[in-house]
Amino acid sequence: MSFGGSSSVASGAKRPFEYGRTHVVRPKGAHKATIVWLHGLGDNGASWSQLLETLPLPNIKWICPTAPTRPVAVFGGFPSTAWFDVADLSEDAPDDIEGLDASSAHVANLLSTEPADIKLGVGGFSMGAATALYSATCYAHGKYGNGNPYPVNLSVSVGLSGWLPCARSLKNKIESSQEAAQKASSIPLLLCHGKADDVVLYKHGERSAEALKSTGFSNVVFKSYNRLGHYTVPEEMEEVCKWLTSNMAISSSSS
Repeated sequence: MSFGGSSSVASGAKRPFEYGRTHVVRPKGAHKATIVWLHGLGDNGASWSQLLETLPLPNIKWICPTAPTRPVAVFGGFPSTAWFDVADLSEDAPDDIEGLDASSAHVANLLSTEPADIKLGVGGFSMGAATALYSATCYAHGKYGNGNPYPVNLSVSVGLSGWLPCARSLKNKIESSQEAAQKASSIPLLLCHGKADDVVLYKHGERSAEALKSTGFSNVVFKSYNRLGHYTVPEEMEEVCKWLTSNMAISSSSS
């Protein structure tokens, strides 16, 4: 099922971003968790919703939004669906804090209407993974990059073939308060990356996992896949299913 687009803006951002169609995969069993899943650069929510629908996770509701179409520096300014502007697909690139905040706020808005007893998560692929990991750091810090409060209680975050934005400033944010350090140490994070990835190089995924661990995110699992390029494979999705089942305390068979 899908819904029309909407505009979302993180408080303090200069301009609203028009988001595309949101696709929802309803749980086949009892609803225990909701995960917003974010596609990669140039993609849309529909393609991932079709894959997520096939996973043996009957207690999860998946929300797959579509990013705004905007000029993207890595494409020479050519418009594409993108969660934020990016000049280089790596953790060394300059960070588009405004775009990251707006997309993280869009994720938080989608999760904020879920019932109180439902566990919440965010995941994604490539640029979507970068946005998901950024959302996890905002949750731990308690604030978006612009200083406004982050409103949602995240239980997990998953990043496939992605990288960690704003890695350089993360240590100071997490060390700024005991609460931030406690949240960072408790949220489970799963990062997966293919060693044959020629779009977001494997070293960027590896460095992102190391950066998270070194700043107090102690519950990080990093999985590597020898021959995997910039895409996903059943082996990787099985790992995601197993990890979510364990870390969200949900069933992998209908209940």
